[in-house]
Order: sequence, then C-alpha cells, then structure tokens
Amino acid sequence: MTKKLQSMPSTAIEDAEHEAGSGEVESKEEEKRLSESEKDSGKKNDPGQDDKGEAKGNISSKNENKLLPLPKGRLPKLEELLKAGVHFGHQKSRWDPRAGSYIFGERSGIHIINLKITYQKLETALEKIKSVVNGKGTILFLGTKKQIYALVKEAAEITGMPYVTGRWLGGTFTNFTTLRRRIQKLLDLEKKDEGGELSHYTKKERADFKKLIQDFEKNMGGIKSLKDLPDAVFVVGVKEENTAVAEARKTGVPIIALTDTNNNPKEIDFPIPANDDAVKSVQLILRYVAREILEAKKA
Repeated sequence: MTKKLQSMPSTAIEDAEHEAGSGEVESKEEEKRLSESEKDSGKKNDPGQDDKGEAKGNISSKNENKLLPLPKGRLPKLEELLKAGVHFGHQKSRWDPRAGSYIFGERSGIHIINLKITYQKLETALEKIKSVVNGKGTILFLGTKKQIYALVKEAAEITGMPYVTGRWLGGTFTNFTTLRRRIQKLLDLEKKDEGGELSHYTKKERADFKKLIQDFEKNMGGIKSLKDLPDAVFVVGVKEENTAVAEARKTGVPIIALTDTNNNPKEIDFPIPANDDAVKSVQLILRYVAREILEAKKA
C-alpha cells in the first residue's frame, strides 16, 4: 500500500497511485527495457564512451525543438507534473535514505515523489535562476545521459547559456584557469583554420589539427565562451555528474539540480525532487527553466 502523506493533495495521491499501479510503462527500470524508438527513458552513457551513438538513431535529432514553444505560465500545474511522470522515483531498493523527506510513498516497489514538494522546490529554484540572470550572471547547463543530453543542449542554446553534454572534463571548475588557457589555444587554432593559415602545413599536420579541433568542439564547444566560473550550474543527472557536483561544491558554484530518489539532496543547494531519467519529465522541467531565464533577460 502507498504511504499517504498529508502534504500531498488527495487528488494527487489518487492519480499517483493509479499511475504507479497501472499496467502501462511507469517505472524508469521498465522504460529502460523498451526499444530505442519507444522509450522515454533510455540507457545511460557508458562512462568510458564518448560516442553519442548517432549511427544508432540517436535521439538528438528526435529532440530538436522539443522545448518550444515555452509555457506561458511560470509554474506547471500538478496535472502536468503527473502526466510527465515527474513523480516516478527509482525502485525502493535503490533509494538514498537522505531523499526520504521528498518521497510520498511507494507502490509496486517504486518510490513516488511528493509533487507538492517538487512544486515548492521548483519555485525556489526558479527564484534563484531569476536572481542570477537579473545580475547578468551565467548558468552552466550540465547533462550527459544519452536520453536527455540533447534536451539539455537545446535549453542552453535557447537561453544563450554555456553547456556540457559530453564527457565532463575533470578540473573544469577546480582548475578553470588552466582549462581556459587550453580553450584559448584551441580557439586560436580554430581561427587560423577558418582563415586558411593552416594551409602552409603538411597534409598530415593539417589532419592532426582538424582532429584536435573536432575533439575540442566535442568536449568543450559548449563552454568555449565561458570566461570565468559560472554563477550557477543546472544539473540533470546528479548521480552521473558526481564529479562536477563535487567540483561545484569545492569552488562555491551554486548547484541547481533535479534530484531523484537515489540522490542525496543535501549535496544540492537548490534541489528539485523529480524523475531525472524519463525524457518527458526532464523536458517539462527544462521548459520552465528556459522560460524563467528568458523572462529574466527581458527585465
């Protein structure tokens, strides 16, 4: 039986129980067993794999313009959160006890996230985002999981913010000065290539330069305009991005993140309890985050 909490509206309880107990695909574990063409939640990136799998029908093309049009209202309705599956946590056996205060209960072995808390935390996170952007600050978008990285990149591009959707380079925050020097050298190389200055080199040297530039775009293209540490980082996939989270905490960069039931929300400055695996869940949250940034830029 689902544990009922007073902090979640009775209508939400009924809907959540119905969703969690239905015979349709509801848990992220089941979603991951679906075929690539049907699933909302796909396989995570192999930690040692840089290739995003374009040859396998990668969803980057499927996710083009998936965030537009942006919503008119500032916050989603409870029904939107339910429909997007934001309330689905992980299997009970995989939970982090420190996330317990965000959990409504469980059904069929799957934890259900308290959407009333999600709503409140999302509002707080949006206030932080608004504050950063109003101060002309920068928010770095981070998310490398195969099923959501294209959405994260789109949100960053829509809002004109930097992003990392490939492999996180260790030291991006903690050794930013050195990283910035490397970026500048590669920017200079890119400029020379565009200006035809590399034509004086041998064919092999030009090929090596091209490979270097391609690797640069793949790993650092989203942060090449970053002149200093960002004023905040928005993370999708706290578990996968644990190195980045640790670097942000060490360097004092505020962390805004979707926190699933297998995450420790105490590591996050502005946690948003939510399903961070399913495409529809991440898509919904990112639409409201992008809207907040663009509205703040207009002010």
